[in-house]
Amino acid sequence: MNRLTVDEFRRSEKLPLVVVLDDVRSMYNVGSVFRTGDAFRIESVCLCGISATPPATEIHKTALGAEDSVEWSYHADAVAAVDELHRRGYEVYAVEQAEGSTMLSDFTFDASRRYAVVLGNEVKGVHQEVIDRCDGCIEIPQYGTKHSMNVSVTAGIIIYAFNDALRKG
Repeated sequence: MNRLTVDEFRRSEKLPLVVVLDDVRSMYNVGSVFRTGDAFRIESVCLCGISATPPATEIHKTALGAEDSVEWSYHADAVAAVDELHRRGYEVYAVEQAEGSTMLSDFTFDASRRYAVVLGNEVKGVHQEVIDRCDGCIEIPQYGTKHSMNVSVTAGIIIYAFNDALRKG
């Protein structure tokens, strides 16, 4: 199936995308983000606050080893992570329903830029102080009775959209 080894993955060209998890409480969601991140070869995952870090059995259960291939870092809070990403030249967007947010379908991707997206806590979302530090908010349209999605599902949609747009660009 032409799968990369972990060493080949680490040396491979990456999608210019970092996923920041802001107080994601479920280790299964963290693991799922690693696995999706591996599938699309994102640059890294930044775990913040109460988000668990590898090694952890629960992360491994959904990551299936992707926690070993995808680079990751830890910050005590997501504000510090966003500030560091800005210093490193990333555009940072919170994935959140907020006044003035840009619908994902209307977001303008630029293949010459590097991006980071912040995904929030399963109940409270992205902290407001983190949103305030971001370059904007991206919103996934929703048409049902619920106005939220599981964070790992959101990650999959967002990572796929960035992959689709940036690899074409």
